Amino acid sequence: MIISAPYVCYESGGLGVEMDRWRRLSLAFACIAASVAAGCTVTPVSGPESWDIKSGQSNPASLAYGLVRLTPRSADVLAAHAPRIAGEFADRHGPQGIRFGVGDVLSITIFESGAGGLFIPAETAVRSGNYVTLPNQEVDVQGNISVPYAGSIRALGRTATDLQSAIVDALKDIALKPQAVVSLVAQRASSFSVLGDVRISGRYPALPSGERLLEAIARAGGLTYQGNESWVVFERNKRRAVVPFGAIVDVQANNIFVRPNDIIYIYREPQTFLAFGASGRQGQFPFEAWRVSLAEAVAKANGLTDIQADPGSVFLYRGEPRDVAVELGVDVSRFEGPVVPVIYNLDLRDPAGYFLASKFEIRNKDVIYVSNAASVEASKFLTYVRLIVGTINDPIVTAISAYTLKASIAGTSNATVLVGGTTGQ
Repeated sequence: MIISAPYVCYESGGLGVEMDRWRRLSLAFACIAASVAAGCTVTPVSGPESWDIKSGQSNPASLAYGLVRLTPRSADVLAAHAPRIAGEFADRHGPQGIRFGVGDVLSITIFESGAGGLFIPAETAVRSGNYVTLPNQEVDVQGNISVPYAGSIRALGRTATDLQSAIVDALKDIALKPQAVVSLVAQRASSFSVLGDVRISGRYPALPSGERLLEAIARAGGLTYQGNESWVVFERNKRRAVVPFGAIVDVQANNIFVRPNDIIYIYREPQTFLAFGASGRQGQFPFEAWRVSLAEAVAKANGLTDIQADPGSVFLYRGEPRDVAVELGVDVSRFEGPVVPVIYNLDLRDPAGYFLASKFEIRNKDVIYVSNAASVEASKFLTYVRLIVGTINDPIVTAISAYTLKASIAGTSNATVLVGGTTGQ
């Protein structure tokens, strides 16, 4: 009797029994391997699965994050909190008069209505006018200047008009209808600083006519590097705002007036984002503009891979300020510190998702991750199972082939090799 098996027949008893046992064991091993593969997720993958991200942290020891679905409302919240200078500083007024400060050098001229007064002697024969110019003097550390017969007069924080009135008030009872003219000879206190990546950094006197941020940067010779790679740090009264240079050029409200003692610092930091997962390309990509939308960023990474990507599982990783996370609906009680890790989920299966992607602005150092489709992971799993089964089955097939060849050489007539079918005898 010949017992048949797919592709190979062998005699009952002896090696046939052993081979059948090994086949059963191989099937059991394959089932165990499949279970292990499903439970331990040993198949290769470029990042977390979409269901892992959406289900939240499975490991309590891992970093917590908030998951936010990208909707028109969330896009509006982020647009309202885009980096800006407008609104960060309460002073939005136009040009203001120059106020004197410690170290400023002033020139003071006092006029009287006629000779015989306090400053103009009566016996003076010929004069070009009834006035006297005092020696230039510096506003002292107490903020005062000295006027003969009037004593110390407060100059700190006053404009030229205010100081002229104060001098006249101090002399009106002892001089002949006095008048005063105050001029700023050396402007040392009322200046602002432009530093960093500009051509001529330094301190610049504030102009009475006023000047805006872009004009102040122009006075310093302009930027050293391209505008889309430059950032502006603006500091006033210990309050600071950081914005891309392009935000000052494109948004007029950010181009505010400069005040004395303001600090403007320019530095270069090319903006980049990272793309991973089932995008056409992975890596670090430069903005090459001062702002880029999510739709443009995905296009820079060659879009989504048609045979691999899940368009409903486009994720963007970013750290958001705590107050912004609250407005986005994230429970911030789980987080410590001012920055909350947030993952945004964009669904590009929805046709309207592309409008949202065009409205959503990428920030410097954002991370875009596109998850694989479920069918891709199933295909990987089946390939893995087939590899395990093949690995176990190959030695058995080799042993059967060797035994059959040996039997043929020995001239055993009751060993038959069948290819592609079964037979009986």
